Amino acid sequence: MSLKEISHNKWVRLGFWSLLYIAWVIWLGNYWWLIGLAVVFDMNVTKKVKWAFWKKTYKEGEKPSVLLEWLDALIFAVIVVTFINTFFFQSFKIPSSSMESSLYTGDHLFVSKLCYGPRMPQTPLTIPFTHNVIGSKESYSTAWQTTPRRLKGFRDVRRGDCVVFGFPNGDTVLTRYPADDYYALCRMFGRDYVVKMYGPVKARPMDKKDHYVKRCVAVAGDTLQIKDGVVYVNSEAQEQYPGLQMSYTVTTSDHKLNPKFLSELGVNISENAYDPSLPGYPSMFLTQAMAEKLKEHSTVVSVEKNVDSYPPDYPDSYLNIFPFKEEFQWTRDNFGPLWIPAKGQSVEITQENLPLYERIITSYEGHSLEVKDGQVYIDSEQAQTYTFQQDYFWMMGDNRHNSLDSRYWGFVPEDHVVGRPALIWLSTDRNHKFPKNVRWLRFFKFV
Repeated sequence: MSLKEISHNKWVRLGFWSLLYIAWVIWLGNYWWLIGLAVVFDMNVTKKVKWAFWKKTYKEGEKPSVLLEWLDALIFAVIVVTFINTFFFQSFKIPSSSMESSLYTGDHLFVSKLCYGPRMPQTPLTIPFTHNVIGSKESYSTAWQTTPRRLKGFRDVRRGDCVVFGFPNGDTVLTRYPADDYYALCRMFGRDYVVKMYGPVKARPMDKKDHYVKRCVAVAGDTLQIKDGVVYVNSEAQEQYPGLQMSYTVTTSDHKLNPKFLSELGVNISENAYDPSLPGYPSMFLTQAMAEKLKEHSTVVSVEKNVDSYPPDYPDSYLNIFPFKEEFQWTRDNFGPLWIPAKGQSVEITQENLPLYERIITSYEGHSLEVKDGQVYIDSEQAQTYTFQQDYFWMMGDNRHNSLDSRYWGFVPEDHVVGRPALIWLSTDRNHKFPKNVRWLRFFKFV
């Protein structure tokens, strides 16, 4: 029997697809799906049911309908791409410069969901190929929601990984300014004013929050501290990644630096303003290597790293720096020490440390919380300790002084993790026109 005859044998096909389907059901962990083996059997052996009911059966000599052929291709594409997006890979575009010079604004990525394990959709009723909006309207319905859970992946999140995750503060969104942090604005201006000027507000399920990408600098169980801009994890200084950027004050002799020179150096010229009163650039975002090269320029007088000590520099304040209490006296460059919660671990709860864990207890793990007469009550019972139900992570952008990250909104829950960037398949620069805007050297670059 030839290979072609074997591959067309209905029993061979049945065995192949049955084994593949059973493996998928075991991974899924829901054995009710084994009922689907009846469909696999019928599609390969009995063929009693026309499962592709939208496909027309043509008589001999009948001309195929172009419209139906396109419909068949579209339905097939929707099913296949949705399956791939749910369990394997999803496309993601870098929207901001918070990860430069590691990941650039305009990088288009394939995000691997297999690495940490795909999340099963909590909100399955979603228009295909959309995340949370289409136009200005929600692209999903909350009429049917499931319990969040994650399938088995290849490994857990590690320190140093670039991670795509749901924005923790994205559960409440301002209709007119959906990309802004609702909670940060409320702390600064008060809820009534914010809702009046930017609202109304709308709630989003956990799996429909906007996606962010940052680097995981600390995992569950770690103790993190930032000293003069250097991140320490468990008392050890973090690795200095090649793309790590800070802001520097660059003083020049008396004029602007050539934009072409800055661009070739790797500086994002759209985010660096020249101040003639300095003269120079009060906040230029540079890697350490870029700063050393800039010092050698003939018109550069000095290059000094900006380090934020307490009280925070404008526009930061204790109202913007987690946990938003003045007594902590933390800044973006001098922060902590802070313990990262781990599943199954307990912590003593006091009024002093409650701001660190309040959002975890209420928003991420669904308990009621109140303080009465100096005592903390969780689910109406007095509590001296709290045991965490999942792992948490601390995420920071590589562009450390131009990144809204965990320093501004706290911990990232494990169930918010989407996946790990795997491959850059397209990269464009919004500062240039086609074809100069295409970063050809970043095509098909592994992350």
